[in-house]
Amino acid sequence: MNTRRIQDMITQNAIYIVLVVLIIGIAIYDPSFIGINALRDVLNQSATRTIIALGVAFILITGGTDLSAGRMVGLTAVISASMLQIQDYPRRFFPGLADLPVFVPILLAIAVGFLFGMINGLIVSKFKVPPFIATLGTMVIIYGVNSLYFDMDPNQSQPIGGLRADFTQWGSGSIGSGQYSIPYIVIIAIVVSVLVWVIFNKTRLGKNMYAIGGNEQAAKVSGINVSRNLIWIYSIAGALYGLAGVLEAARTGGATNNYGNMYELDAIAACVVGGVSTTGGIGTVPGVLTGVLIFTVINYGLTFIGVSPNWQLIIKGIIIVAAVAFDMRKYAAKK
Repeated sequence: MNTRRIQDMITQNAIYIVLVVLIIGIAIYDPSFIGINALRDVLNQSATRTIIALGVAFILITGGTDLSAGRMVGLTAVISASMLQIQDYPRRFFPGLADLPVFVPILLAIAVGFLFGMINGLIVSKFKVPPFIATLGTMVIIYGVNSLYFDMDPNQSQPIGGLRADFTQWGSGSIGSGQYSIPYIVIIAIVVSVLVWVIFNKTRLGKNMYAIGGNEQAAKVSGINVSRNLIWIYSIAGALYGLAGVLEAARTGGATNNYGNMYELDAIAACVVGGVSTTGGIGTVPGVLTGVLIFTVINYGLTFIGVSPNWQLIIKGIIIVAAVAFDMRKYAAKK
């Protein structure tokens, strides 16, 4: 195998090499990091981040960006939690609300995410507002809507707690027992990942998404309805943020209007590190999953061995800048 082929192999698998090196480095310092319990914790912490990152990946592949993702997570977390409190909780959000079937508030929250995603898509596709500005505006709007809802009487901006067990089990329950159990939230993230992979690779929407990100004008000339596809893409992303918000509320057993703050930046970073091009048209589900795992390993693993959070931020920043620089070099080489 010649030097060129080795370089190409390293280039094509760089993110997987980074992940393996991180795990080995932490495991050398503390071998218990590669135990079942640590692996379970890493996967558990990666679950909702994966769903958010997959939603963001839809947008990035079209050549756009989405700054409203985190605030959608917060809004949908508050909506679902506010309707799924136990009857005898002293500070119920809706004191007179009867116990609803658990899936009703969950579907409502996902629908709200879908709706705001659709609004993003309409603003970008119909009014031709750049995605950065469009989603920056809706980010602020969604936070305002969430804060007004959260401040309603009798709650008055108090943290929402006392959630029903049939709801929280989706975030904290698992199949099996002991250290070999698999959390429900991880199973949900796996199912979502498979469905997104199918959309990316086996559907017309997925093919159109890559075409739009590669060259929007060429996509229009080839007969693709760019506007309609963008609306669907942003809507699906919003639904994924809604699902992530529901799972965050279930996982933590509560919600506030500050849930989801800055989650979109972590998701964008995970996508970029995972090989989703900042110029559009390139990205894979395995790459996004690896990007999420890299940042979860950094957060969890370095905390596991006692590294200061400040150093963690520095390491994350270096990885993000390096990934974008590498992406831009590849883009320039193609031109």
